[in-house]
Amino acid sequence: MNCVITAGPTYEPLDDVRRLTNFSTGQLGCELASYLTDQGHAVTLLLGDNATYRGERNARRVQTFTTTADLREQLEALSGQGVEAVFHAAAVSDFRFGKIWLRTSQGKMTAVKAGKIPSREETGTLLAELIATPKVLAELRQWFPKGRLIGWKYEVDGKRPAVLRLAQKQLAECLTDACVANGPAYGEVFGLVTTDGEPRHMVDKSALFGMLDEFIRQ
Repeated sequence: MNCVITAGPTYEPLDDVRRLTNFSTGQLGCELASYLTDQGHAVTLLLGDNATYRGERNARRVQTFTTTADLREQLEALSGQGVEAVFHAAAVSDFRFGKIWLRTSQGKMTAVKAGKIPSREETGTLLAELIATPKVLAELRQWFPKGRLIGWKYEVDGKRPAVLRLAQKQLAECLTDACVANGPAYGEVFGLVTTDGEPRHMVDKSALFGMLDEFIRQ
């Protein structure tokens, strides 16, 4: 099957030298790409430019992305290429920077935009507006109307039942076919939540990859 996997973090620039990103390494997506390639699938791996994982990246094609907007453009560009399954494992930044202000010690606020925003202590306090980024996952169905779409729900806080509810909510809101649930809130296992059955639990990545391969072949 013709598969697309997104992996690793996006970033959003503050100025020309600083950026907002997250701790995603891209490892899970890279390992999934290698597994599916070994099973005979034609895999395109979209990997975050800041991904720190340096292991094998076995895929028919590997492309890097930077910002959320860049990832969105690359996915949309693949929409007419017969993609049959999309695994959206990338950790997309929830926010981008809006307006930036400098507040002096006297309380004066000044909007600032520069290639490198001043950072000296005497400059004052930097205040940044954070604007929510649109969810890429919610757009996949319009680009890949007939594809198997699998999202991710990684949660740090809470307990497993809450994570499963969030996964089910994701399926309903984004019109996806499955959601992988994991993270500290879920426990040291993986869950696969689908629209047509009870959640399934896998004890390790190998079992998860096998289940995902089986799921897209159905």
